Amino acid sequence: MTFQFSVPTPSGSVAFQFEAGETVIFVGANGGGKTRLTVHIEESLGAKSHRISAHRALNLDPGVAKISEKKALAALRVGHADEASLSRANYRPGHRWQNKQATFLLNDFNYLIQALFADQSNTSLLAYHQNKPGAEPTNSQFKITKFDKLNDIWKRLLPHRVLHISGDDILVSLPESDETYKASEMSDGERAIFYMIGQALVAAEDSVLIVDEPELHVHRSIMSKLWDEIEAARPDCGFVFITHDLEFAAVRAAQKFVIKDYSPAPSWDIEAVPENTGFNEELTTLILGSRKPVLFVEGTQESLDLAIYRACYPDWTVVPRSSCTEVIHSVVTMRKNAELTRVTCSGVVDGDDYEDEDRQYLQDLGIAVLPVAEIENLLLLPDVSAAIAGVEGFSGEELDQKLSQLAEAIFRSLDTEKKVEAVVVRYCRRRIDRALKKVDLSNASTIEALQGEYAARTGALDIEGIAATRTDEIYQAISEQDLPKLLRLYDNKQLLALAATHLKGCRKDRFEGWVARCLRNNTNPELTTALRACLPQIEAS
Repeated sequence: MTFQFSVPTPSGSVAFQFEAGETVIFVGANGGGKTRLTVHIEESLGAKSHRISAHRALNLDPGVAKISEKKALAALRVGHADEASLSRANYRPGHRWQNKQATFLLNDFNYLIQALFADQSNTSLLAYHQNKPGAEPTNSQFKITKFDKLNDIWKRLLPHRVLHISGDDILVSLPESDETYKASEMSDGERAIFYMIGQALVAAEDSVLIVDEPELHVHRSIMSKLWDEIEAARPDCGFVFITHDLEFAAVRAAQKFVIKDYSPAPSWDIEAVPENTGFNEELTTLILGSRKPVLFVEGTQESLDLAIYRACYPDWTVVPRSSCTEVIHSVVTMRKNAELTRVTCSGVVDGDDYEDEDRQYLQDLGIAVLPVAEIENLLLLPDVSAAIAGVEGFSGEELDQKLSQLAEAIFRSLDTEKKVEAVVVRYCRRRIDRALKKVDLSNASTIEALQGEYAARTGALDIEGIAATRTDEIYQAISEQDLPKLLRLYDNKQLLALAATHLKGCRKDRFEGWVARCLRNNTNPELTTALRACLPQIEAS
């Protein structure tokens, strides 16, 4: 079975084609016309489609009145509980969606339950007639109820919850427990899983299931397994997922597209997710779907770095890459990639004691360098610290005293030769690491040549001289009480604990959380303004 539909785009209609058992995924941001695209695809496919809305009620009531299977299926598929309506897709807009196809709250759980109970009743009755006393032998294959199929999938997904399905009720219990509770009391996630499995099982044969936001209410730990099970249970069907969840899209085997923009005309700007870009699919999809230029930075999704960068560069899509090397790789890869070059990108890396030559090299690549050794040091710069202390109500002489005490504590943290040496050793390690990464031995064709080239390249690295220069710079900054200069040279994440103590009177972890909340919620604009003034200005070219 081959499924086909087309989507209007600014450059003309684009055709999509896929087979039964295959999946198409569209990823888009909020406001990108995702739901309206599901409506368009449903209307294009007609009776061969079954759409599950993101606006869906999950009220599970096993006690709903039982009706015939055809009536239940007609109500579920087209919104009209009449057997003659079962194949009339033209009834759907008015009956199932109340002429609000993109916004109507789909409340069809009762119809789903009725269809499943009716299937169970009819299947059981058929089995009885085939096996009752006096019945003639038959070669008909014994039919498995849809409830049984649902329960089998449920057991593999949620072994900690047991479904007890009778002829007219559904109860739930813990494993090896005699105590049950009503299915209506299941969690949102459990009801969502039940609903999704049931919808897939009762969909018409050889149809396309169009699922808007399949990730709703389902925990990430079982998301992929859930849809693996559902797709395996309906090999006769095709699947179209519309989602904003990049991780969900990245892990599924499918044709993948990004919704870049939407016009009510209607028209969707859609682009295929290319392969072999040098990025994983999740990041490629994020880049293609971004409506802003992309800024690669050091850090992780959970780090304070990300909160600072997102607050201070609001016109950019900030993408954390764990290290300086990853930031450089990402910028270079994206700027060289033909499929992604129309998306502007830049990068920012920690100061990390770059020499002028290194800074110029990074600037030529489109990567800015922080004025401090690491981004946390920004919070220790006088203007930023003043903004933080100001939030606490300090001003005038009292504020000056707070800032002075913090600066003294920072300088005291380097009050021995051993402490200074530890900083210098870390610096030398980074210089050695950078130098080794630049060694190019590709032209050496013999062992002797290899040894000679390596010795020449590494021999030029004067560790003793580098260490002496850095030590002098640190002592000079201490002697001059030049805090900004010291913070450019001094990498020590524990300095943030000093800021927490002197500026907020709290622990480091609580301080980091407070700063992140301030930046995310913009509750203290003075802090954001002070940070922006310290950060490099980056233009989207």
